[in-house]
Formats: sequence, C-alpha cells, structure tokens
Amino acid sequence: MSSRFTVVIPTIGRPTLSRLVERVAWAPEVIVVDDRPRPHPPLDFGDGVRVTHTTGGRGPAAARNAGWRLATSEWVAFLDDDVIPDEGWVDELEADLAACGREVAASQGRVEVPLPTDRRPTDRERNVAGLASSRWITADMAYRRTVLERFGGFDERFERAFREDSDLALRVSDLGWKLMQGRRRVVHPVGRAPWWVSIADQRGNRDNVLMGRLHGPNWREAAGAGPGMIGRHLLTTGFLGGTLVGALTRRRRMSSAAGMAWAAFTAAFAWRRIRPGPRTPGEVAAMLATSVAIPPAAVFWRIYGLVADGPLAGGPPPAETVDAVLFDRDGTLVIDVPYNGDPSAVRLVPGAADVLSRLRRAGLALGMITNQSGVGRGLIDEDDVQAVNRRIEELVGPFDTVVYCPHLPEDGCTCRKPAPGLVQEAARRIGVDPARCVVVGDILTDVLAGEAAGARAVLVPNGATAPGEVSAATHVAADLEEAADLVLTWRRG
Repeated sequence: MSSRFTVVIPTIGRPTLSRLVERVAWAPEVIVVDDRPRPHPPLDFGDGVRVTHTTGGRGPAAARNAGWRLATSEWVAFLDDDVIPDEGWVDELEADLAACGREVAASQGRVEVPLPTDRRPTDRERNVAGLASSRWITADMAYRRTVLERFGGFDERFERAFREDSDLALRVSDLGWKLMQGRRRVVHPVGRAPWWVSIADQRGNRDNVLMGRLHGPNWREAAGAGPGMIGRHLLTTGFLGGTLVGALTRRRRMSSAAGMAWAAFTAAFAWRRIRPGPRTPGEVAAMLATSVAIPPAAVFWRIYGLVADGPLAGGPPPAETVDAVLFDRDGTLVIDVPYNGDPSAVRLVPGAADVLSRLRRAGLALGMITNQSGVGRGLIDEDDVQAVNRRIEELVGPFDTVVYCPHLPEDGCTCRKPAPGLVQEAARRIGVDPARCVVVGDILTDVLAGEAAGARAVLVPNGATAPGEVSAATHVAADLEEAADLVLTWRRG
C-alpha cells in the first residue's frame, strides 16, 4: 500500500472513537488528536496509531491543524470522531486520491446518516441528516498537505465544529483549486443529545458573522449553506422586546400588539418544526420550549459575533496603530535564489534600500522574517543563513530583529510561515503587539502568517506570485514603494 496519506482524527472522546480507529488502523499513518480540555485517562490504540495531546480543548480547527502538521504524507484525510467508515474505506480512499489530478486540492467522502424506519425522524435527526448533502464537511475530507501549508490549515477563530470546513474550502476554491467528490463512505449516527441542543446550536450564528466578514455577503450561496433564518429570528425577538417594553412602560396597546405578533411568529416557527413529526408528547413539548428560546438565542450570538469579536485582522486599521514593519526576505527584499548560502549572490529588489530608509525615518521598527528550509534539508547551514542576512543588512541598513525558521514543512513547527510563529517572535523581540505590525511579503504564506498572528499584511506580487494569491490578499501593492505608502497612511491614520 502507498504511504501517500495520513488519517487525522480530532477527538473529544466520543464512544464511536474506538470502532473508528479499528476501521482505519491499517492506514499508512494514523494520528489521533485528543482535544479534551480536562485531564482524562490517556488514549492508547497500540503501536500503529499516534496520539497527541497538544491542543487542550481549543476546538476542532486547532486539533486538525495540530494533526496535519505532524503528518509526513502527500495527503491528509480528516475524519470526525463520530463517524464509522466502511470496512473497505482505506482502500477506497486510496482509489479516490489516485483519481485526483494535480489541479485537485481535496477529496470529500460520502456521508450517510441512518434514520429510523419505524417512525418519522425527530427534528434533531432531520438536522443531522442534512450532513449527507453538505459540501466540504470534514466528517470525511482529504486535503493535499501542500495546500494546507499554503493556506495555514483551518482558521482557529472558528472554535466549534461549524463553518471552519466551509471557510477553508472557499479559500482554496477561490484560488482556482478543485474539490472532488470521492466514492468512499462513512456512516454518521445521530447520537444522543439533550432536548435543548437546538438552543445551544445557535452559537453558530457567531460563526456565520465571521464567514460574512471573511467571504462577503454572498458566502451562503458560495458555500451551499442555504438562506438561514436570522431575519425571521430578529423580527420575532423584536416583537418579544416590544412586548416587554410595552408592559414595563404600561403601554398596553403596544404590549398587546407586539405580543400577538410574537406569539404568531413563534407558533409558526414551532409548527414548522412539529409538523414533519413524530409528534410524540415529548417531541412536541421540546419543540414548543425550544421554539420560544431559539430566536433570542440566535440574535444574542449574532450580536456577540458583531460586537464582541471585533474587526478582523487585515481590515481597515484604526489610527496610529503601526509600530513595526516585518519584511519577508527572498522575493521581497532580495531576488530569490533558492537555498542561497552565498552572500555574494545577494541582489536587492529595486528600491528596497530606499524604502527601508524611508520607514526608519518615519520612526518605524523594522524586522526581517524568513523561512529557510534549506537548513533542514542539509543544503545550507545556519552560519550560511546568518552570513546572507548580514550581507543584506550591509546593503539596506540594520534591522531591529531578524528571525528565521530552519525547519522543513513536515516538521510541524509553529514558526514556519504561514504559521504565525515568526511574526509573533519578531514582535516580541521588538517589544510591540503583533496587532501593531505590518507584514510585507511576495506570496500568500507571508500574508497568512501575518493575519494569523493578528497583524496586517501587504502582498507585493512578483513573477512567482500566483494570480489567485493576489485576489486572495486583502491589501496588495504594486511594489515596495507603494507598500510603504500604505503603511505610512495607516500610521498617520
């Protein structure tokens, strides 16, 4: 069997985990990421399965990122811990990946949700059954590792198992990559849940706000997510508020009219959920109670997302928040010579020295951050890197800090761009908050590293920059001079 893929399973210890691992244990590489926040007995599935406990309850996006960064294969297949793959799933995954051309970034498996045959499904069962037709869900989704590296993996601002998979798929497809449907299959049991779970699920409205900020107002159509009900919930909650305000201020007509409208909207919403069945006393009671609570819960989480989460990194900056500029090295400040360890081969990008001098005069701290995997590959050593860096400083003047990552992509470090480590470390050495930094680079990994650290980022394209990278970047400058203009505009506010 080929070793071209790794199976990554983030888990919170669901009962289905052991059976899932049994079905995939003979895959080339299996990594289970234990994301439980409190101490638990350690998981142990034998020598063929690697278990890591590095995330501590930070959510499925962080757990998947921790898993794929440990992987060494060409592809990484993600499985949720509440699915059961078919017995031939490993072979079917191998066949699905073999059918993917070079333009394909990801392969999605088929998800089936078994529903009762002796009665109508409950509201909860119908909601879970919707997974069978969902696009790009990571219940069973395989990505090329190079694609995950390029995009920084899953956005960890999505703290729940909701929308983080659609976000990554949209970012990938926006750059022209294809996502294919495979033939392999997993079964997703509905599982047990408390009667009030639909109220708790309204936290997803916070994630919907983030999706809108990241992908624009038409993100639902692009992600195949359906229209949603937040507009109706806003009206229902508004009528409830009018009822309460009218009662408190003794405005009976206002309270009565708003109360009747609230009751009508709530009854219609409840009937919409009760009508399909099964209409048992317990199900009807749960639908009535949750239909009252869902609209205000949905509105609360939407407001929370709009207000408490604040603006995204990369958006319009507030006045006077730029204290430092962190430059990528190869392709940004100097002409890119792959794995260069020779100071005599250093050639500046036109205008680099003048731009850095201009920024210094404006009182900005300057740093240089660079991936140098040639060290990890044994092509150059750290003395070579430092010699080249010193030569650059001879040509453009001193930096306040220079930070580089010597690791290979498969090392799973937190410093290699697009991970945020280099940006965070450079900001720490300078003594500023990453949010008060601007990262300038020539490829999307530079931009993603900056935004992952909470900094703003400017892309300065060159011949090595893909067209899709330009469209994906929030801020693009034609050259270093224009990038400096933008930085100084932000600094002046």
